[in-house]
Amino acid sequence: MSSPLRNVIVVGGSYVGSKAAQELAVVLPPTHRVLLVEPHSHFHHLFAFPRFAVVPTHEHKAFIPFTSVFREPTIPNPSLHAVVRAKVNAVYPTHVSLDRAWQGETDIPYDFLAIATGTKLPAPGSMQNEDKANSVEYFKTYQEGIKAAKDIVIIGGGAVGVQMACDIKEVSPEKNVTLVQSRDHVMPRFHPKLHEIVSDRFKELGVNLVTNNRVTVPAEGFPNDGSTFSVTLKDGTSIPAQLVIPATGQIPNTQLLSTLPPSSTDSLINPANGFIRVRPTLQLQDTKYANVFAIGDIADSGAPKAARPAMQHVGVLARNVLAMIDGKQPDQEINIEPAAIHMTMGLVQNIVFRNPDTDAGHIEPFYKFRVDGKPDMGIEDVWARRGVVVNDPSEYFL
Repeated sequence: MSSPLRNVIVVGGSYVGSKAAQELAVVLPPTHRVLLVEPHSHFHHLFAFPRFAVVPTHEHKAFIPFTSVFREPTIPNPSLHAVVRAKVNAVYPTHVSLDRAWQGETDIPYDFLAIATGTKLPAPGSMQNEDKANSVEYFKTYQEGIKAAKDIVIIGGGAVGVQMACDIKEVSPEKNVTLVQSRDHVMPRFHPKLHEIVSDRFKELGVNLVTNNRVTVPAEGFPNDGSTFSVTLKDGTSIPAQLVIPATGQIPNTQLLSTLPPSSTDSLINPANGFIRVRPTLQLQDTKYANVFAIGDIADSGAPKAARPAMQHVGVLARNVLAMIDGKQPDQEINIEPAAIHMTMGLVQNIVFRNPDTDAGHIEPFYKFRVDGKPDMGIEDVWARRGVVVNDPSEYFL
């Protein structure tokens, strides 16, 4: 009688999680299977969310079926692996607990666990709903709110806020759009040159930029009925608005670790930022859990919080898990690279920007302007890259 398959569980099916599941499926021996646990019915292409909150007719394409995750030709035994639609409520030393049954069980044992839960942004940077239909309707309602508003205030000078400000003013130049940033620069993780570039683009489009100030958010939140109200700033000034767009406050998704006993206080979560403490091998810093990894944005790895640098985590994870299966020490470590971003600044204009590599003696950033953007952000190519073949436009609604 054959032995039961050993589970390598990946929690979270966004960019890094789904790629990690694929990479693990390529290298694991046939004694092990990958279970990708994700509550959403579809992959959420988060990079397009700010655009599709503004520009209609493409919103249904932001949600891509998970059907092809393990159909890569390089995966030797695709039928061994599975996408489990569920939320991990709790992590224990030997198993995870799901919010719904999978194959009749809610407790799923693991030999190795990779946590790729990322962070949560306020809507429309992320969705409140798990299913595609309700998320698509949310976007449609949001688009109508933007269309109806004459005065819009965006809170937060990160990528989501900057991109939405540019898109709204390009689509509807008659609107008054104000972006309020609490610091003296937008995009504060980057070299000041990016702030300068964004400021120039805002002036070109007519976006009002307020820095070194904060919005006072009422306890009951802002109205969303289309009425005109005042947005009060910390300095006492106010801005009229019919819509406020929150674009700040990433919250690490670490609640599932509250059931995992730490070796000592703060050995699992860094209290300074809320992210999971890891070693350079991406194993949890807590030595009790050598078989548990954290990858991507949720890991307090020192790497920039972005999909591209996090993709390096995928290979490190796969090689270290394979080494441990073979009885060897995991010795693959991540390299910390300068923060970089590819960011839209309107429907067509976009920029590739990378901080200077100070370790290499560089003091100036690299940046390149591009004018090759598309209103749908090339979303159909994303479907193709994720292995989903579309023969008819109606299939984008599936």
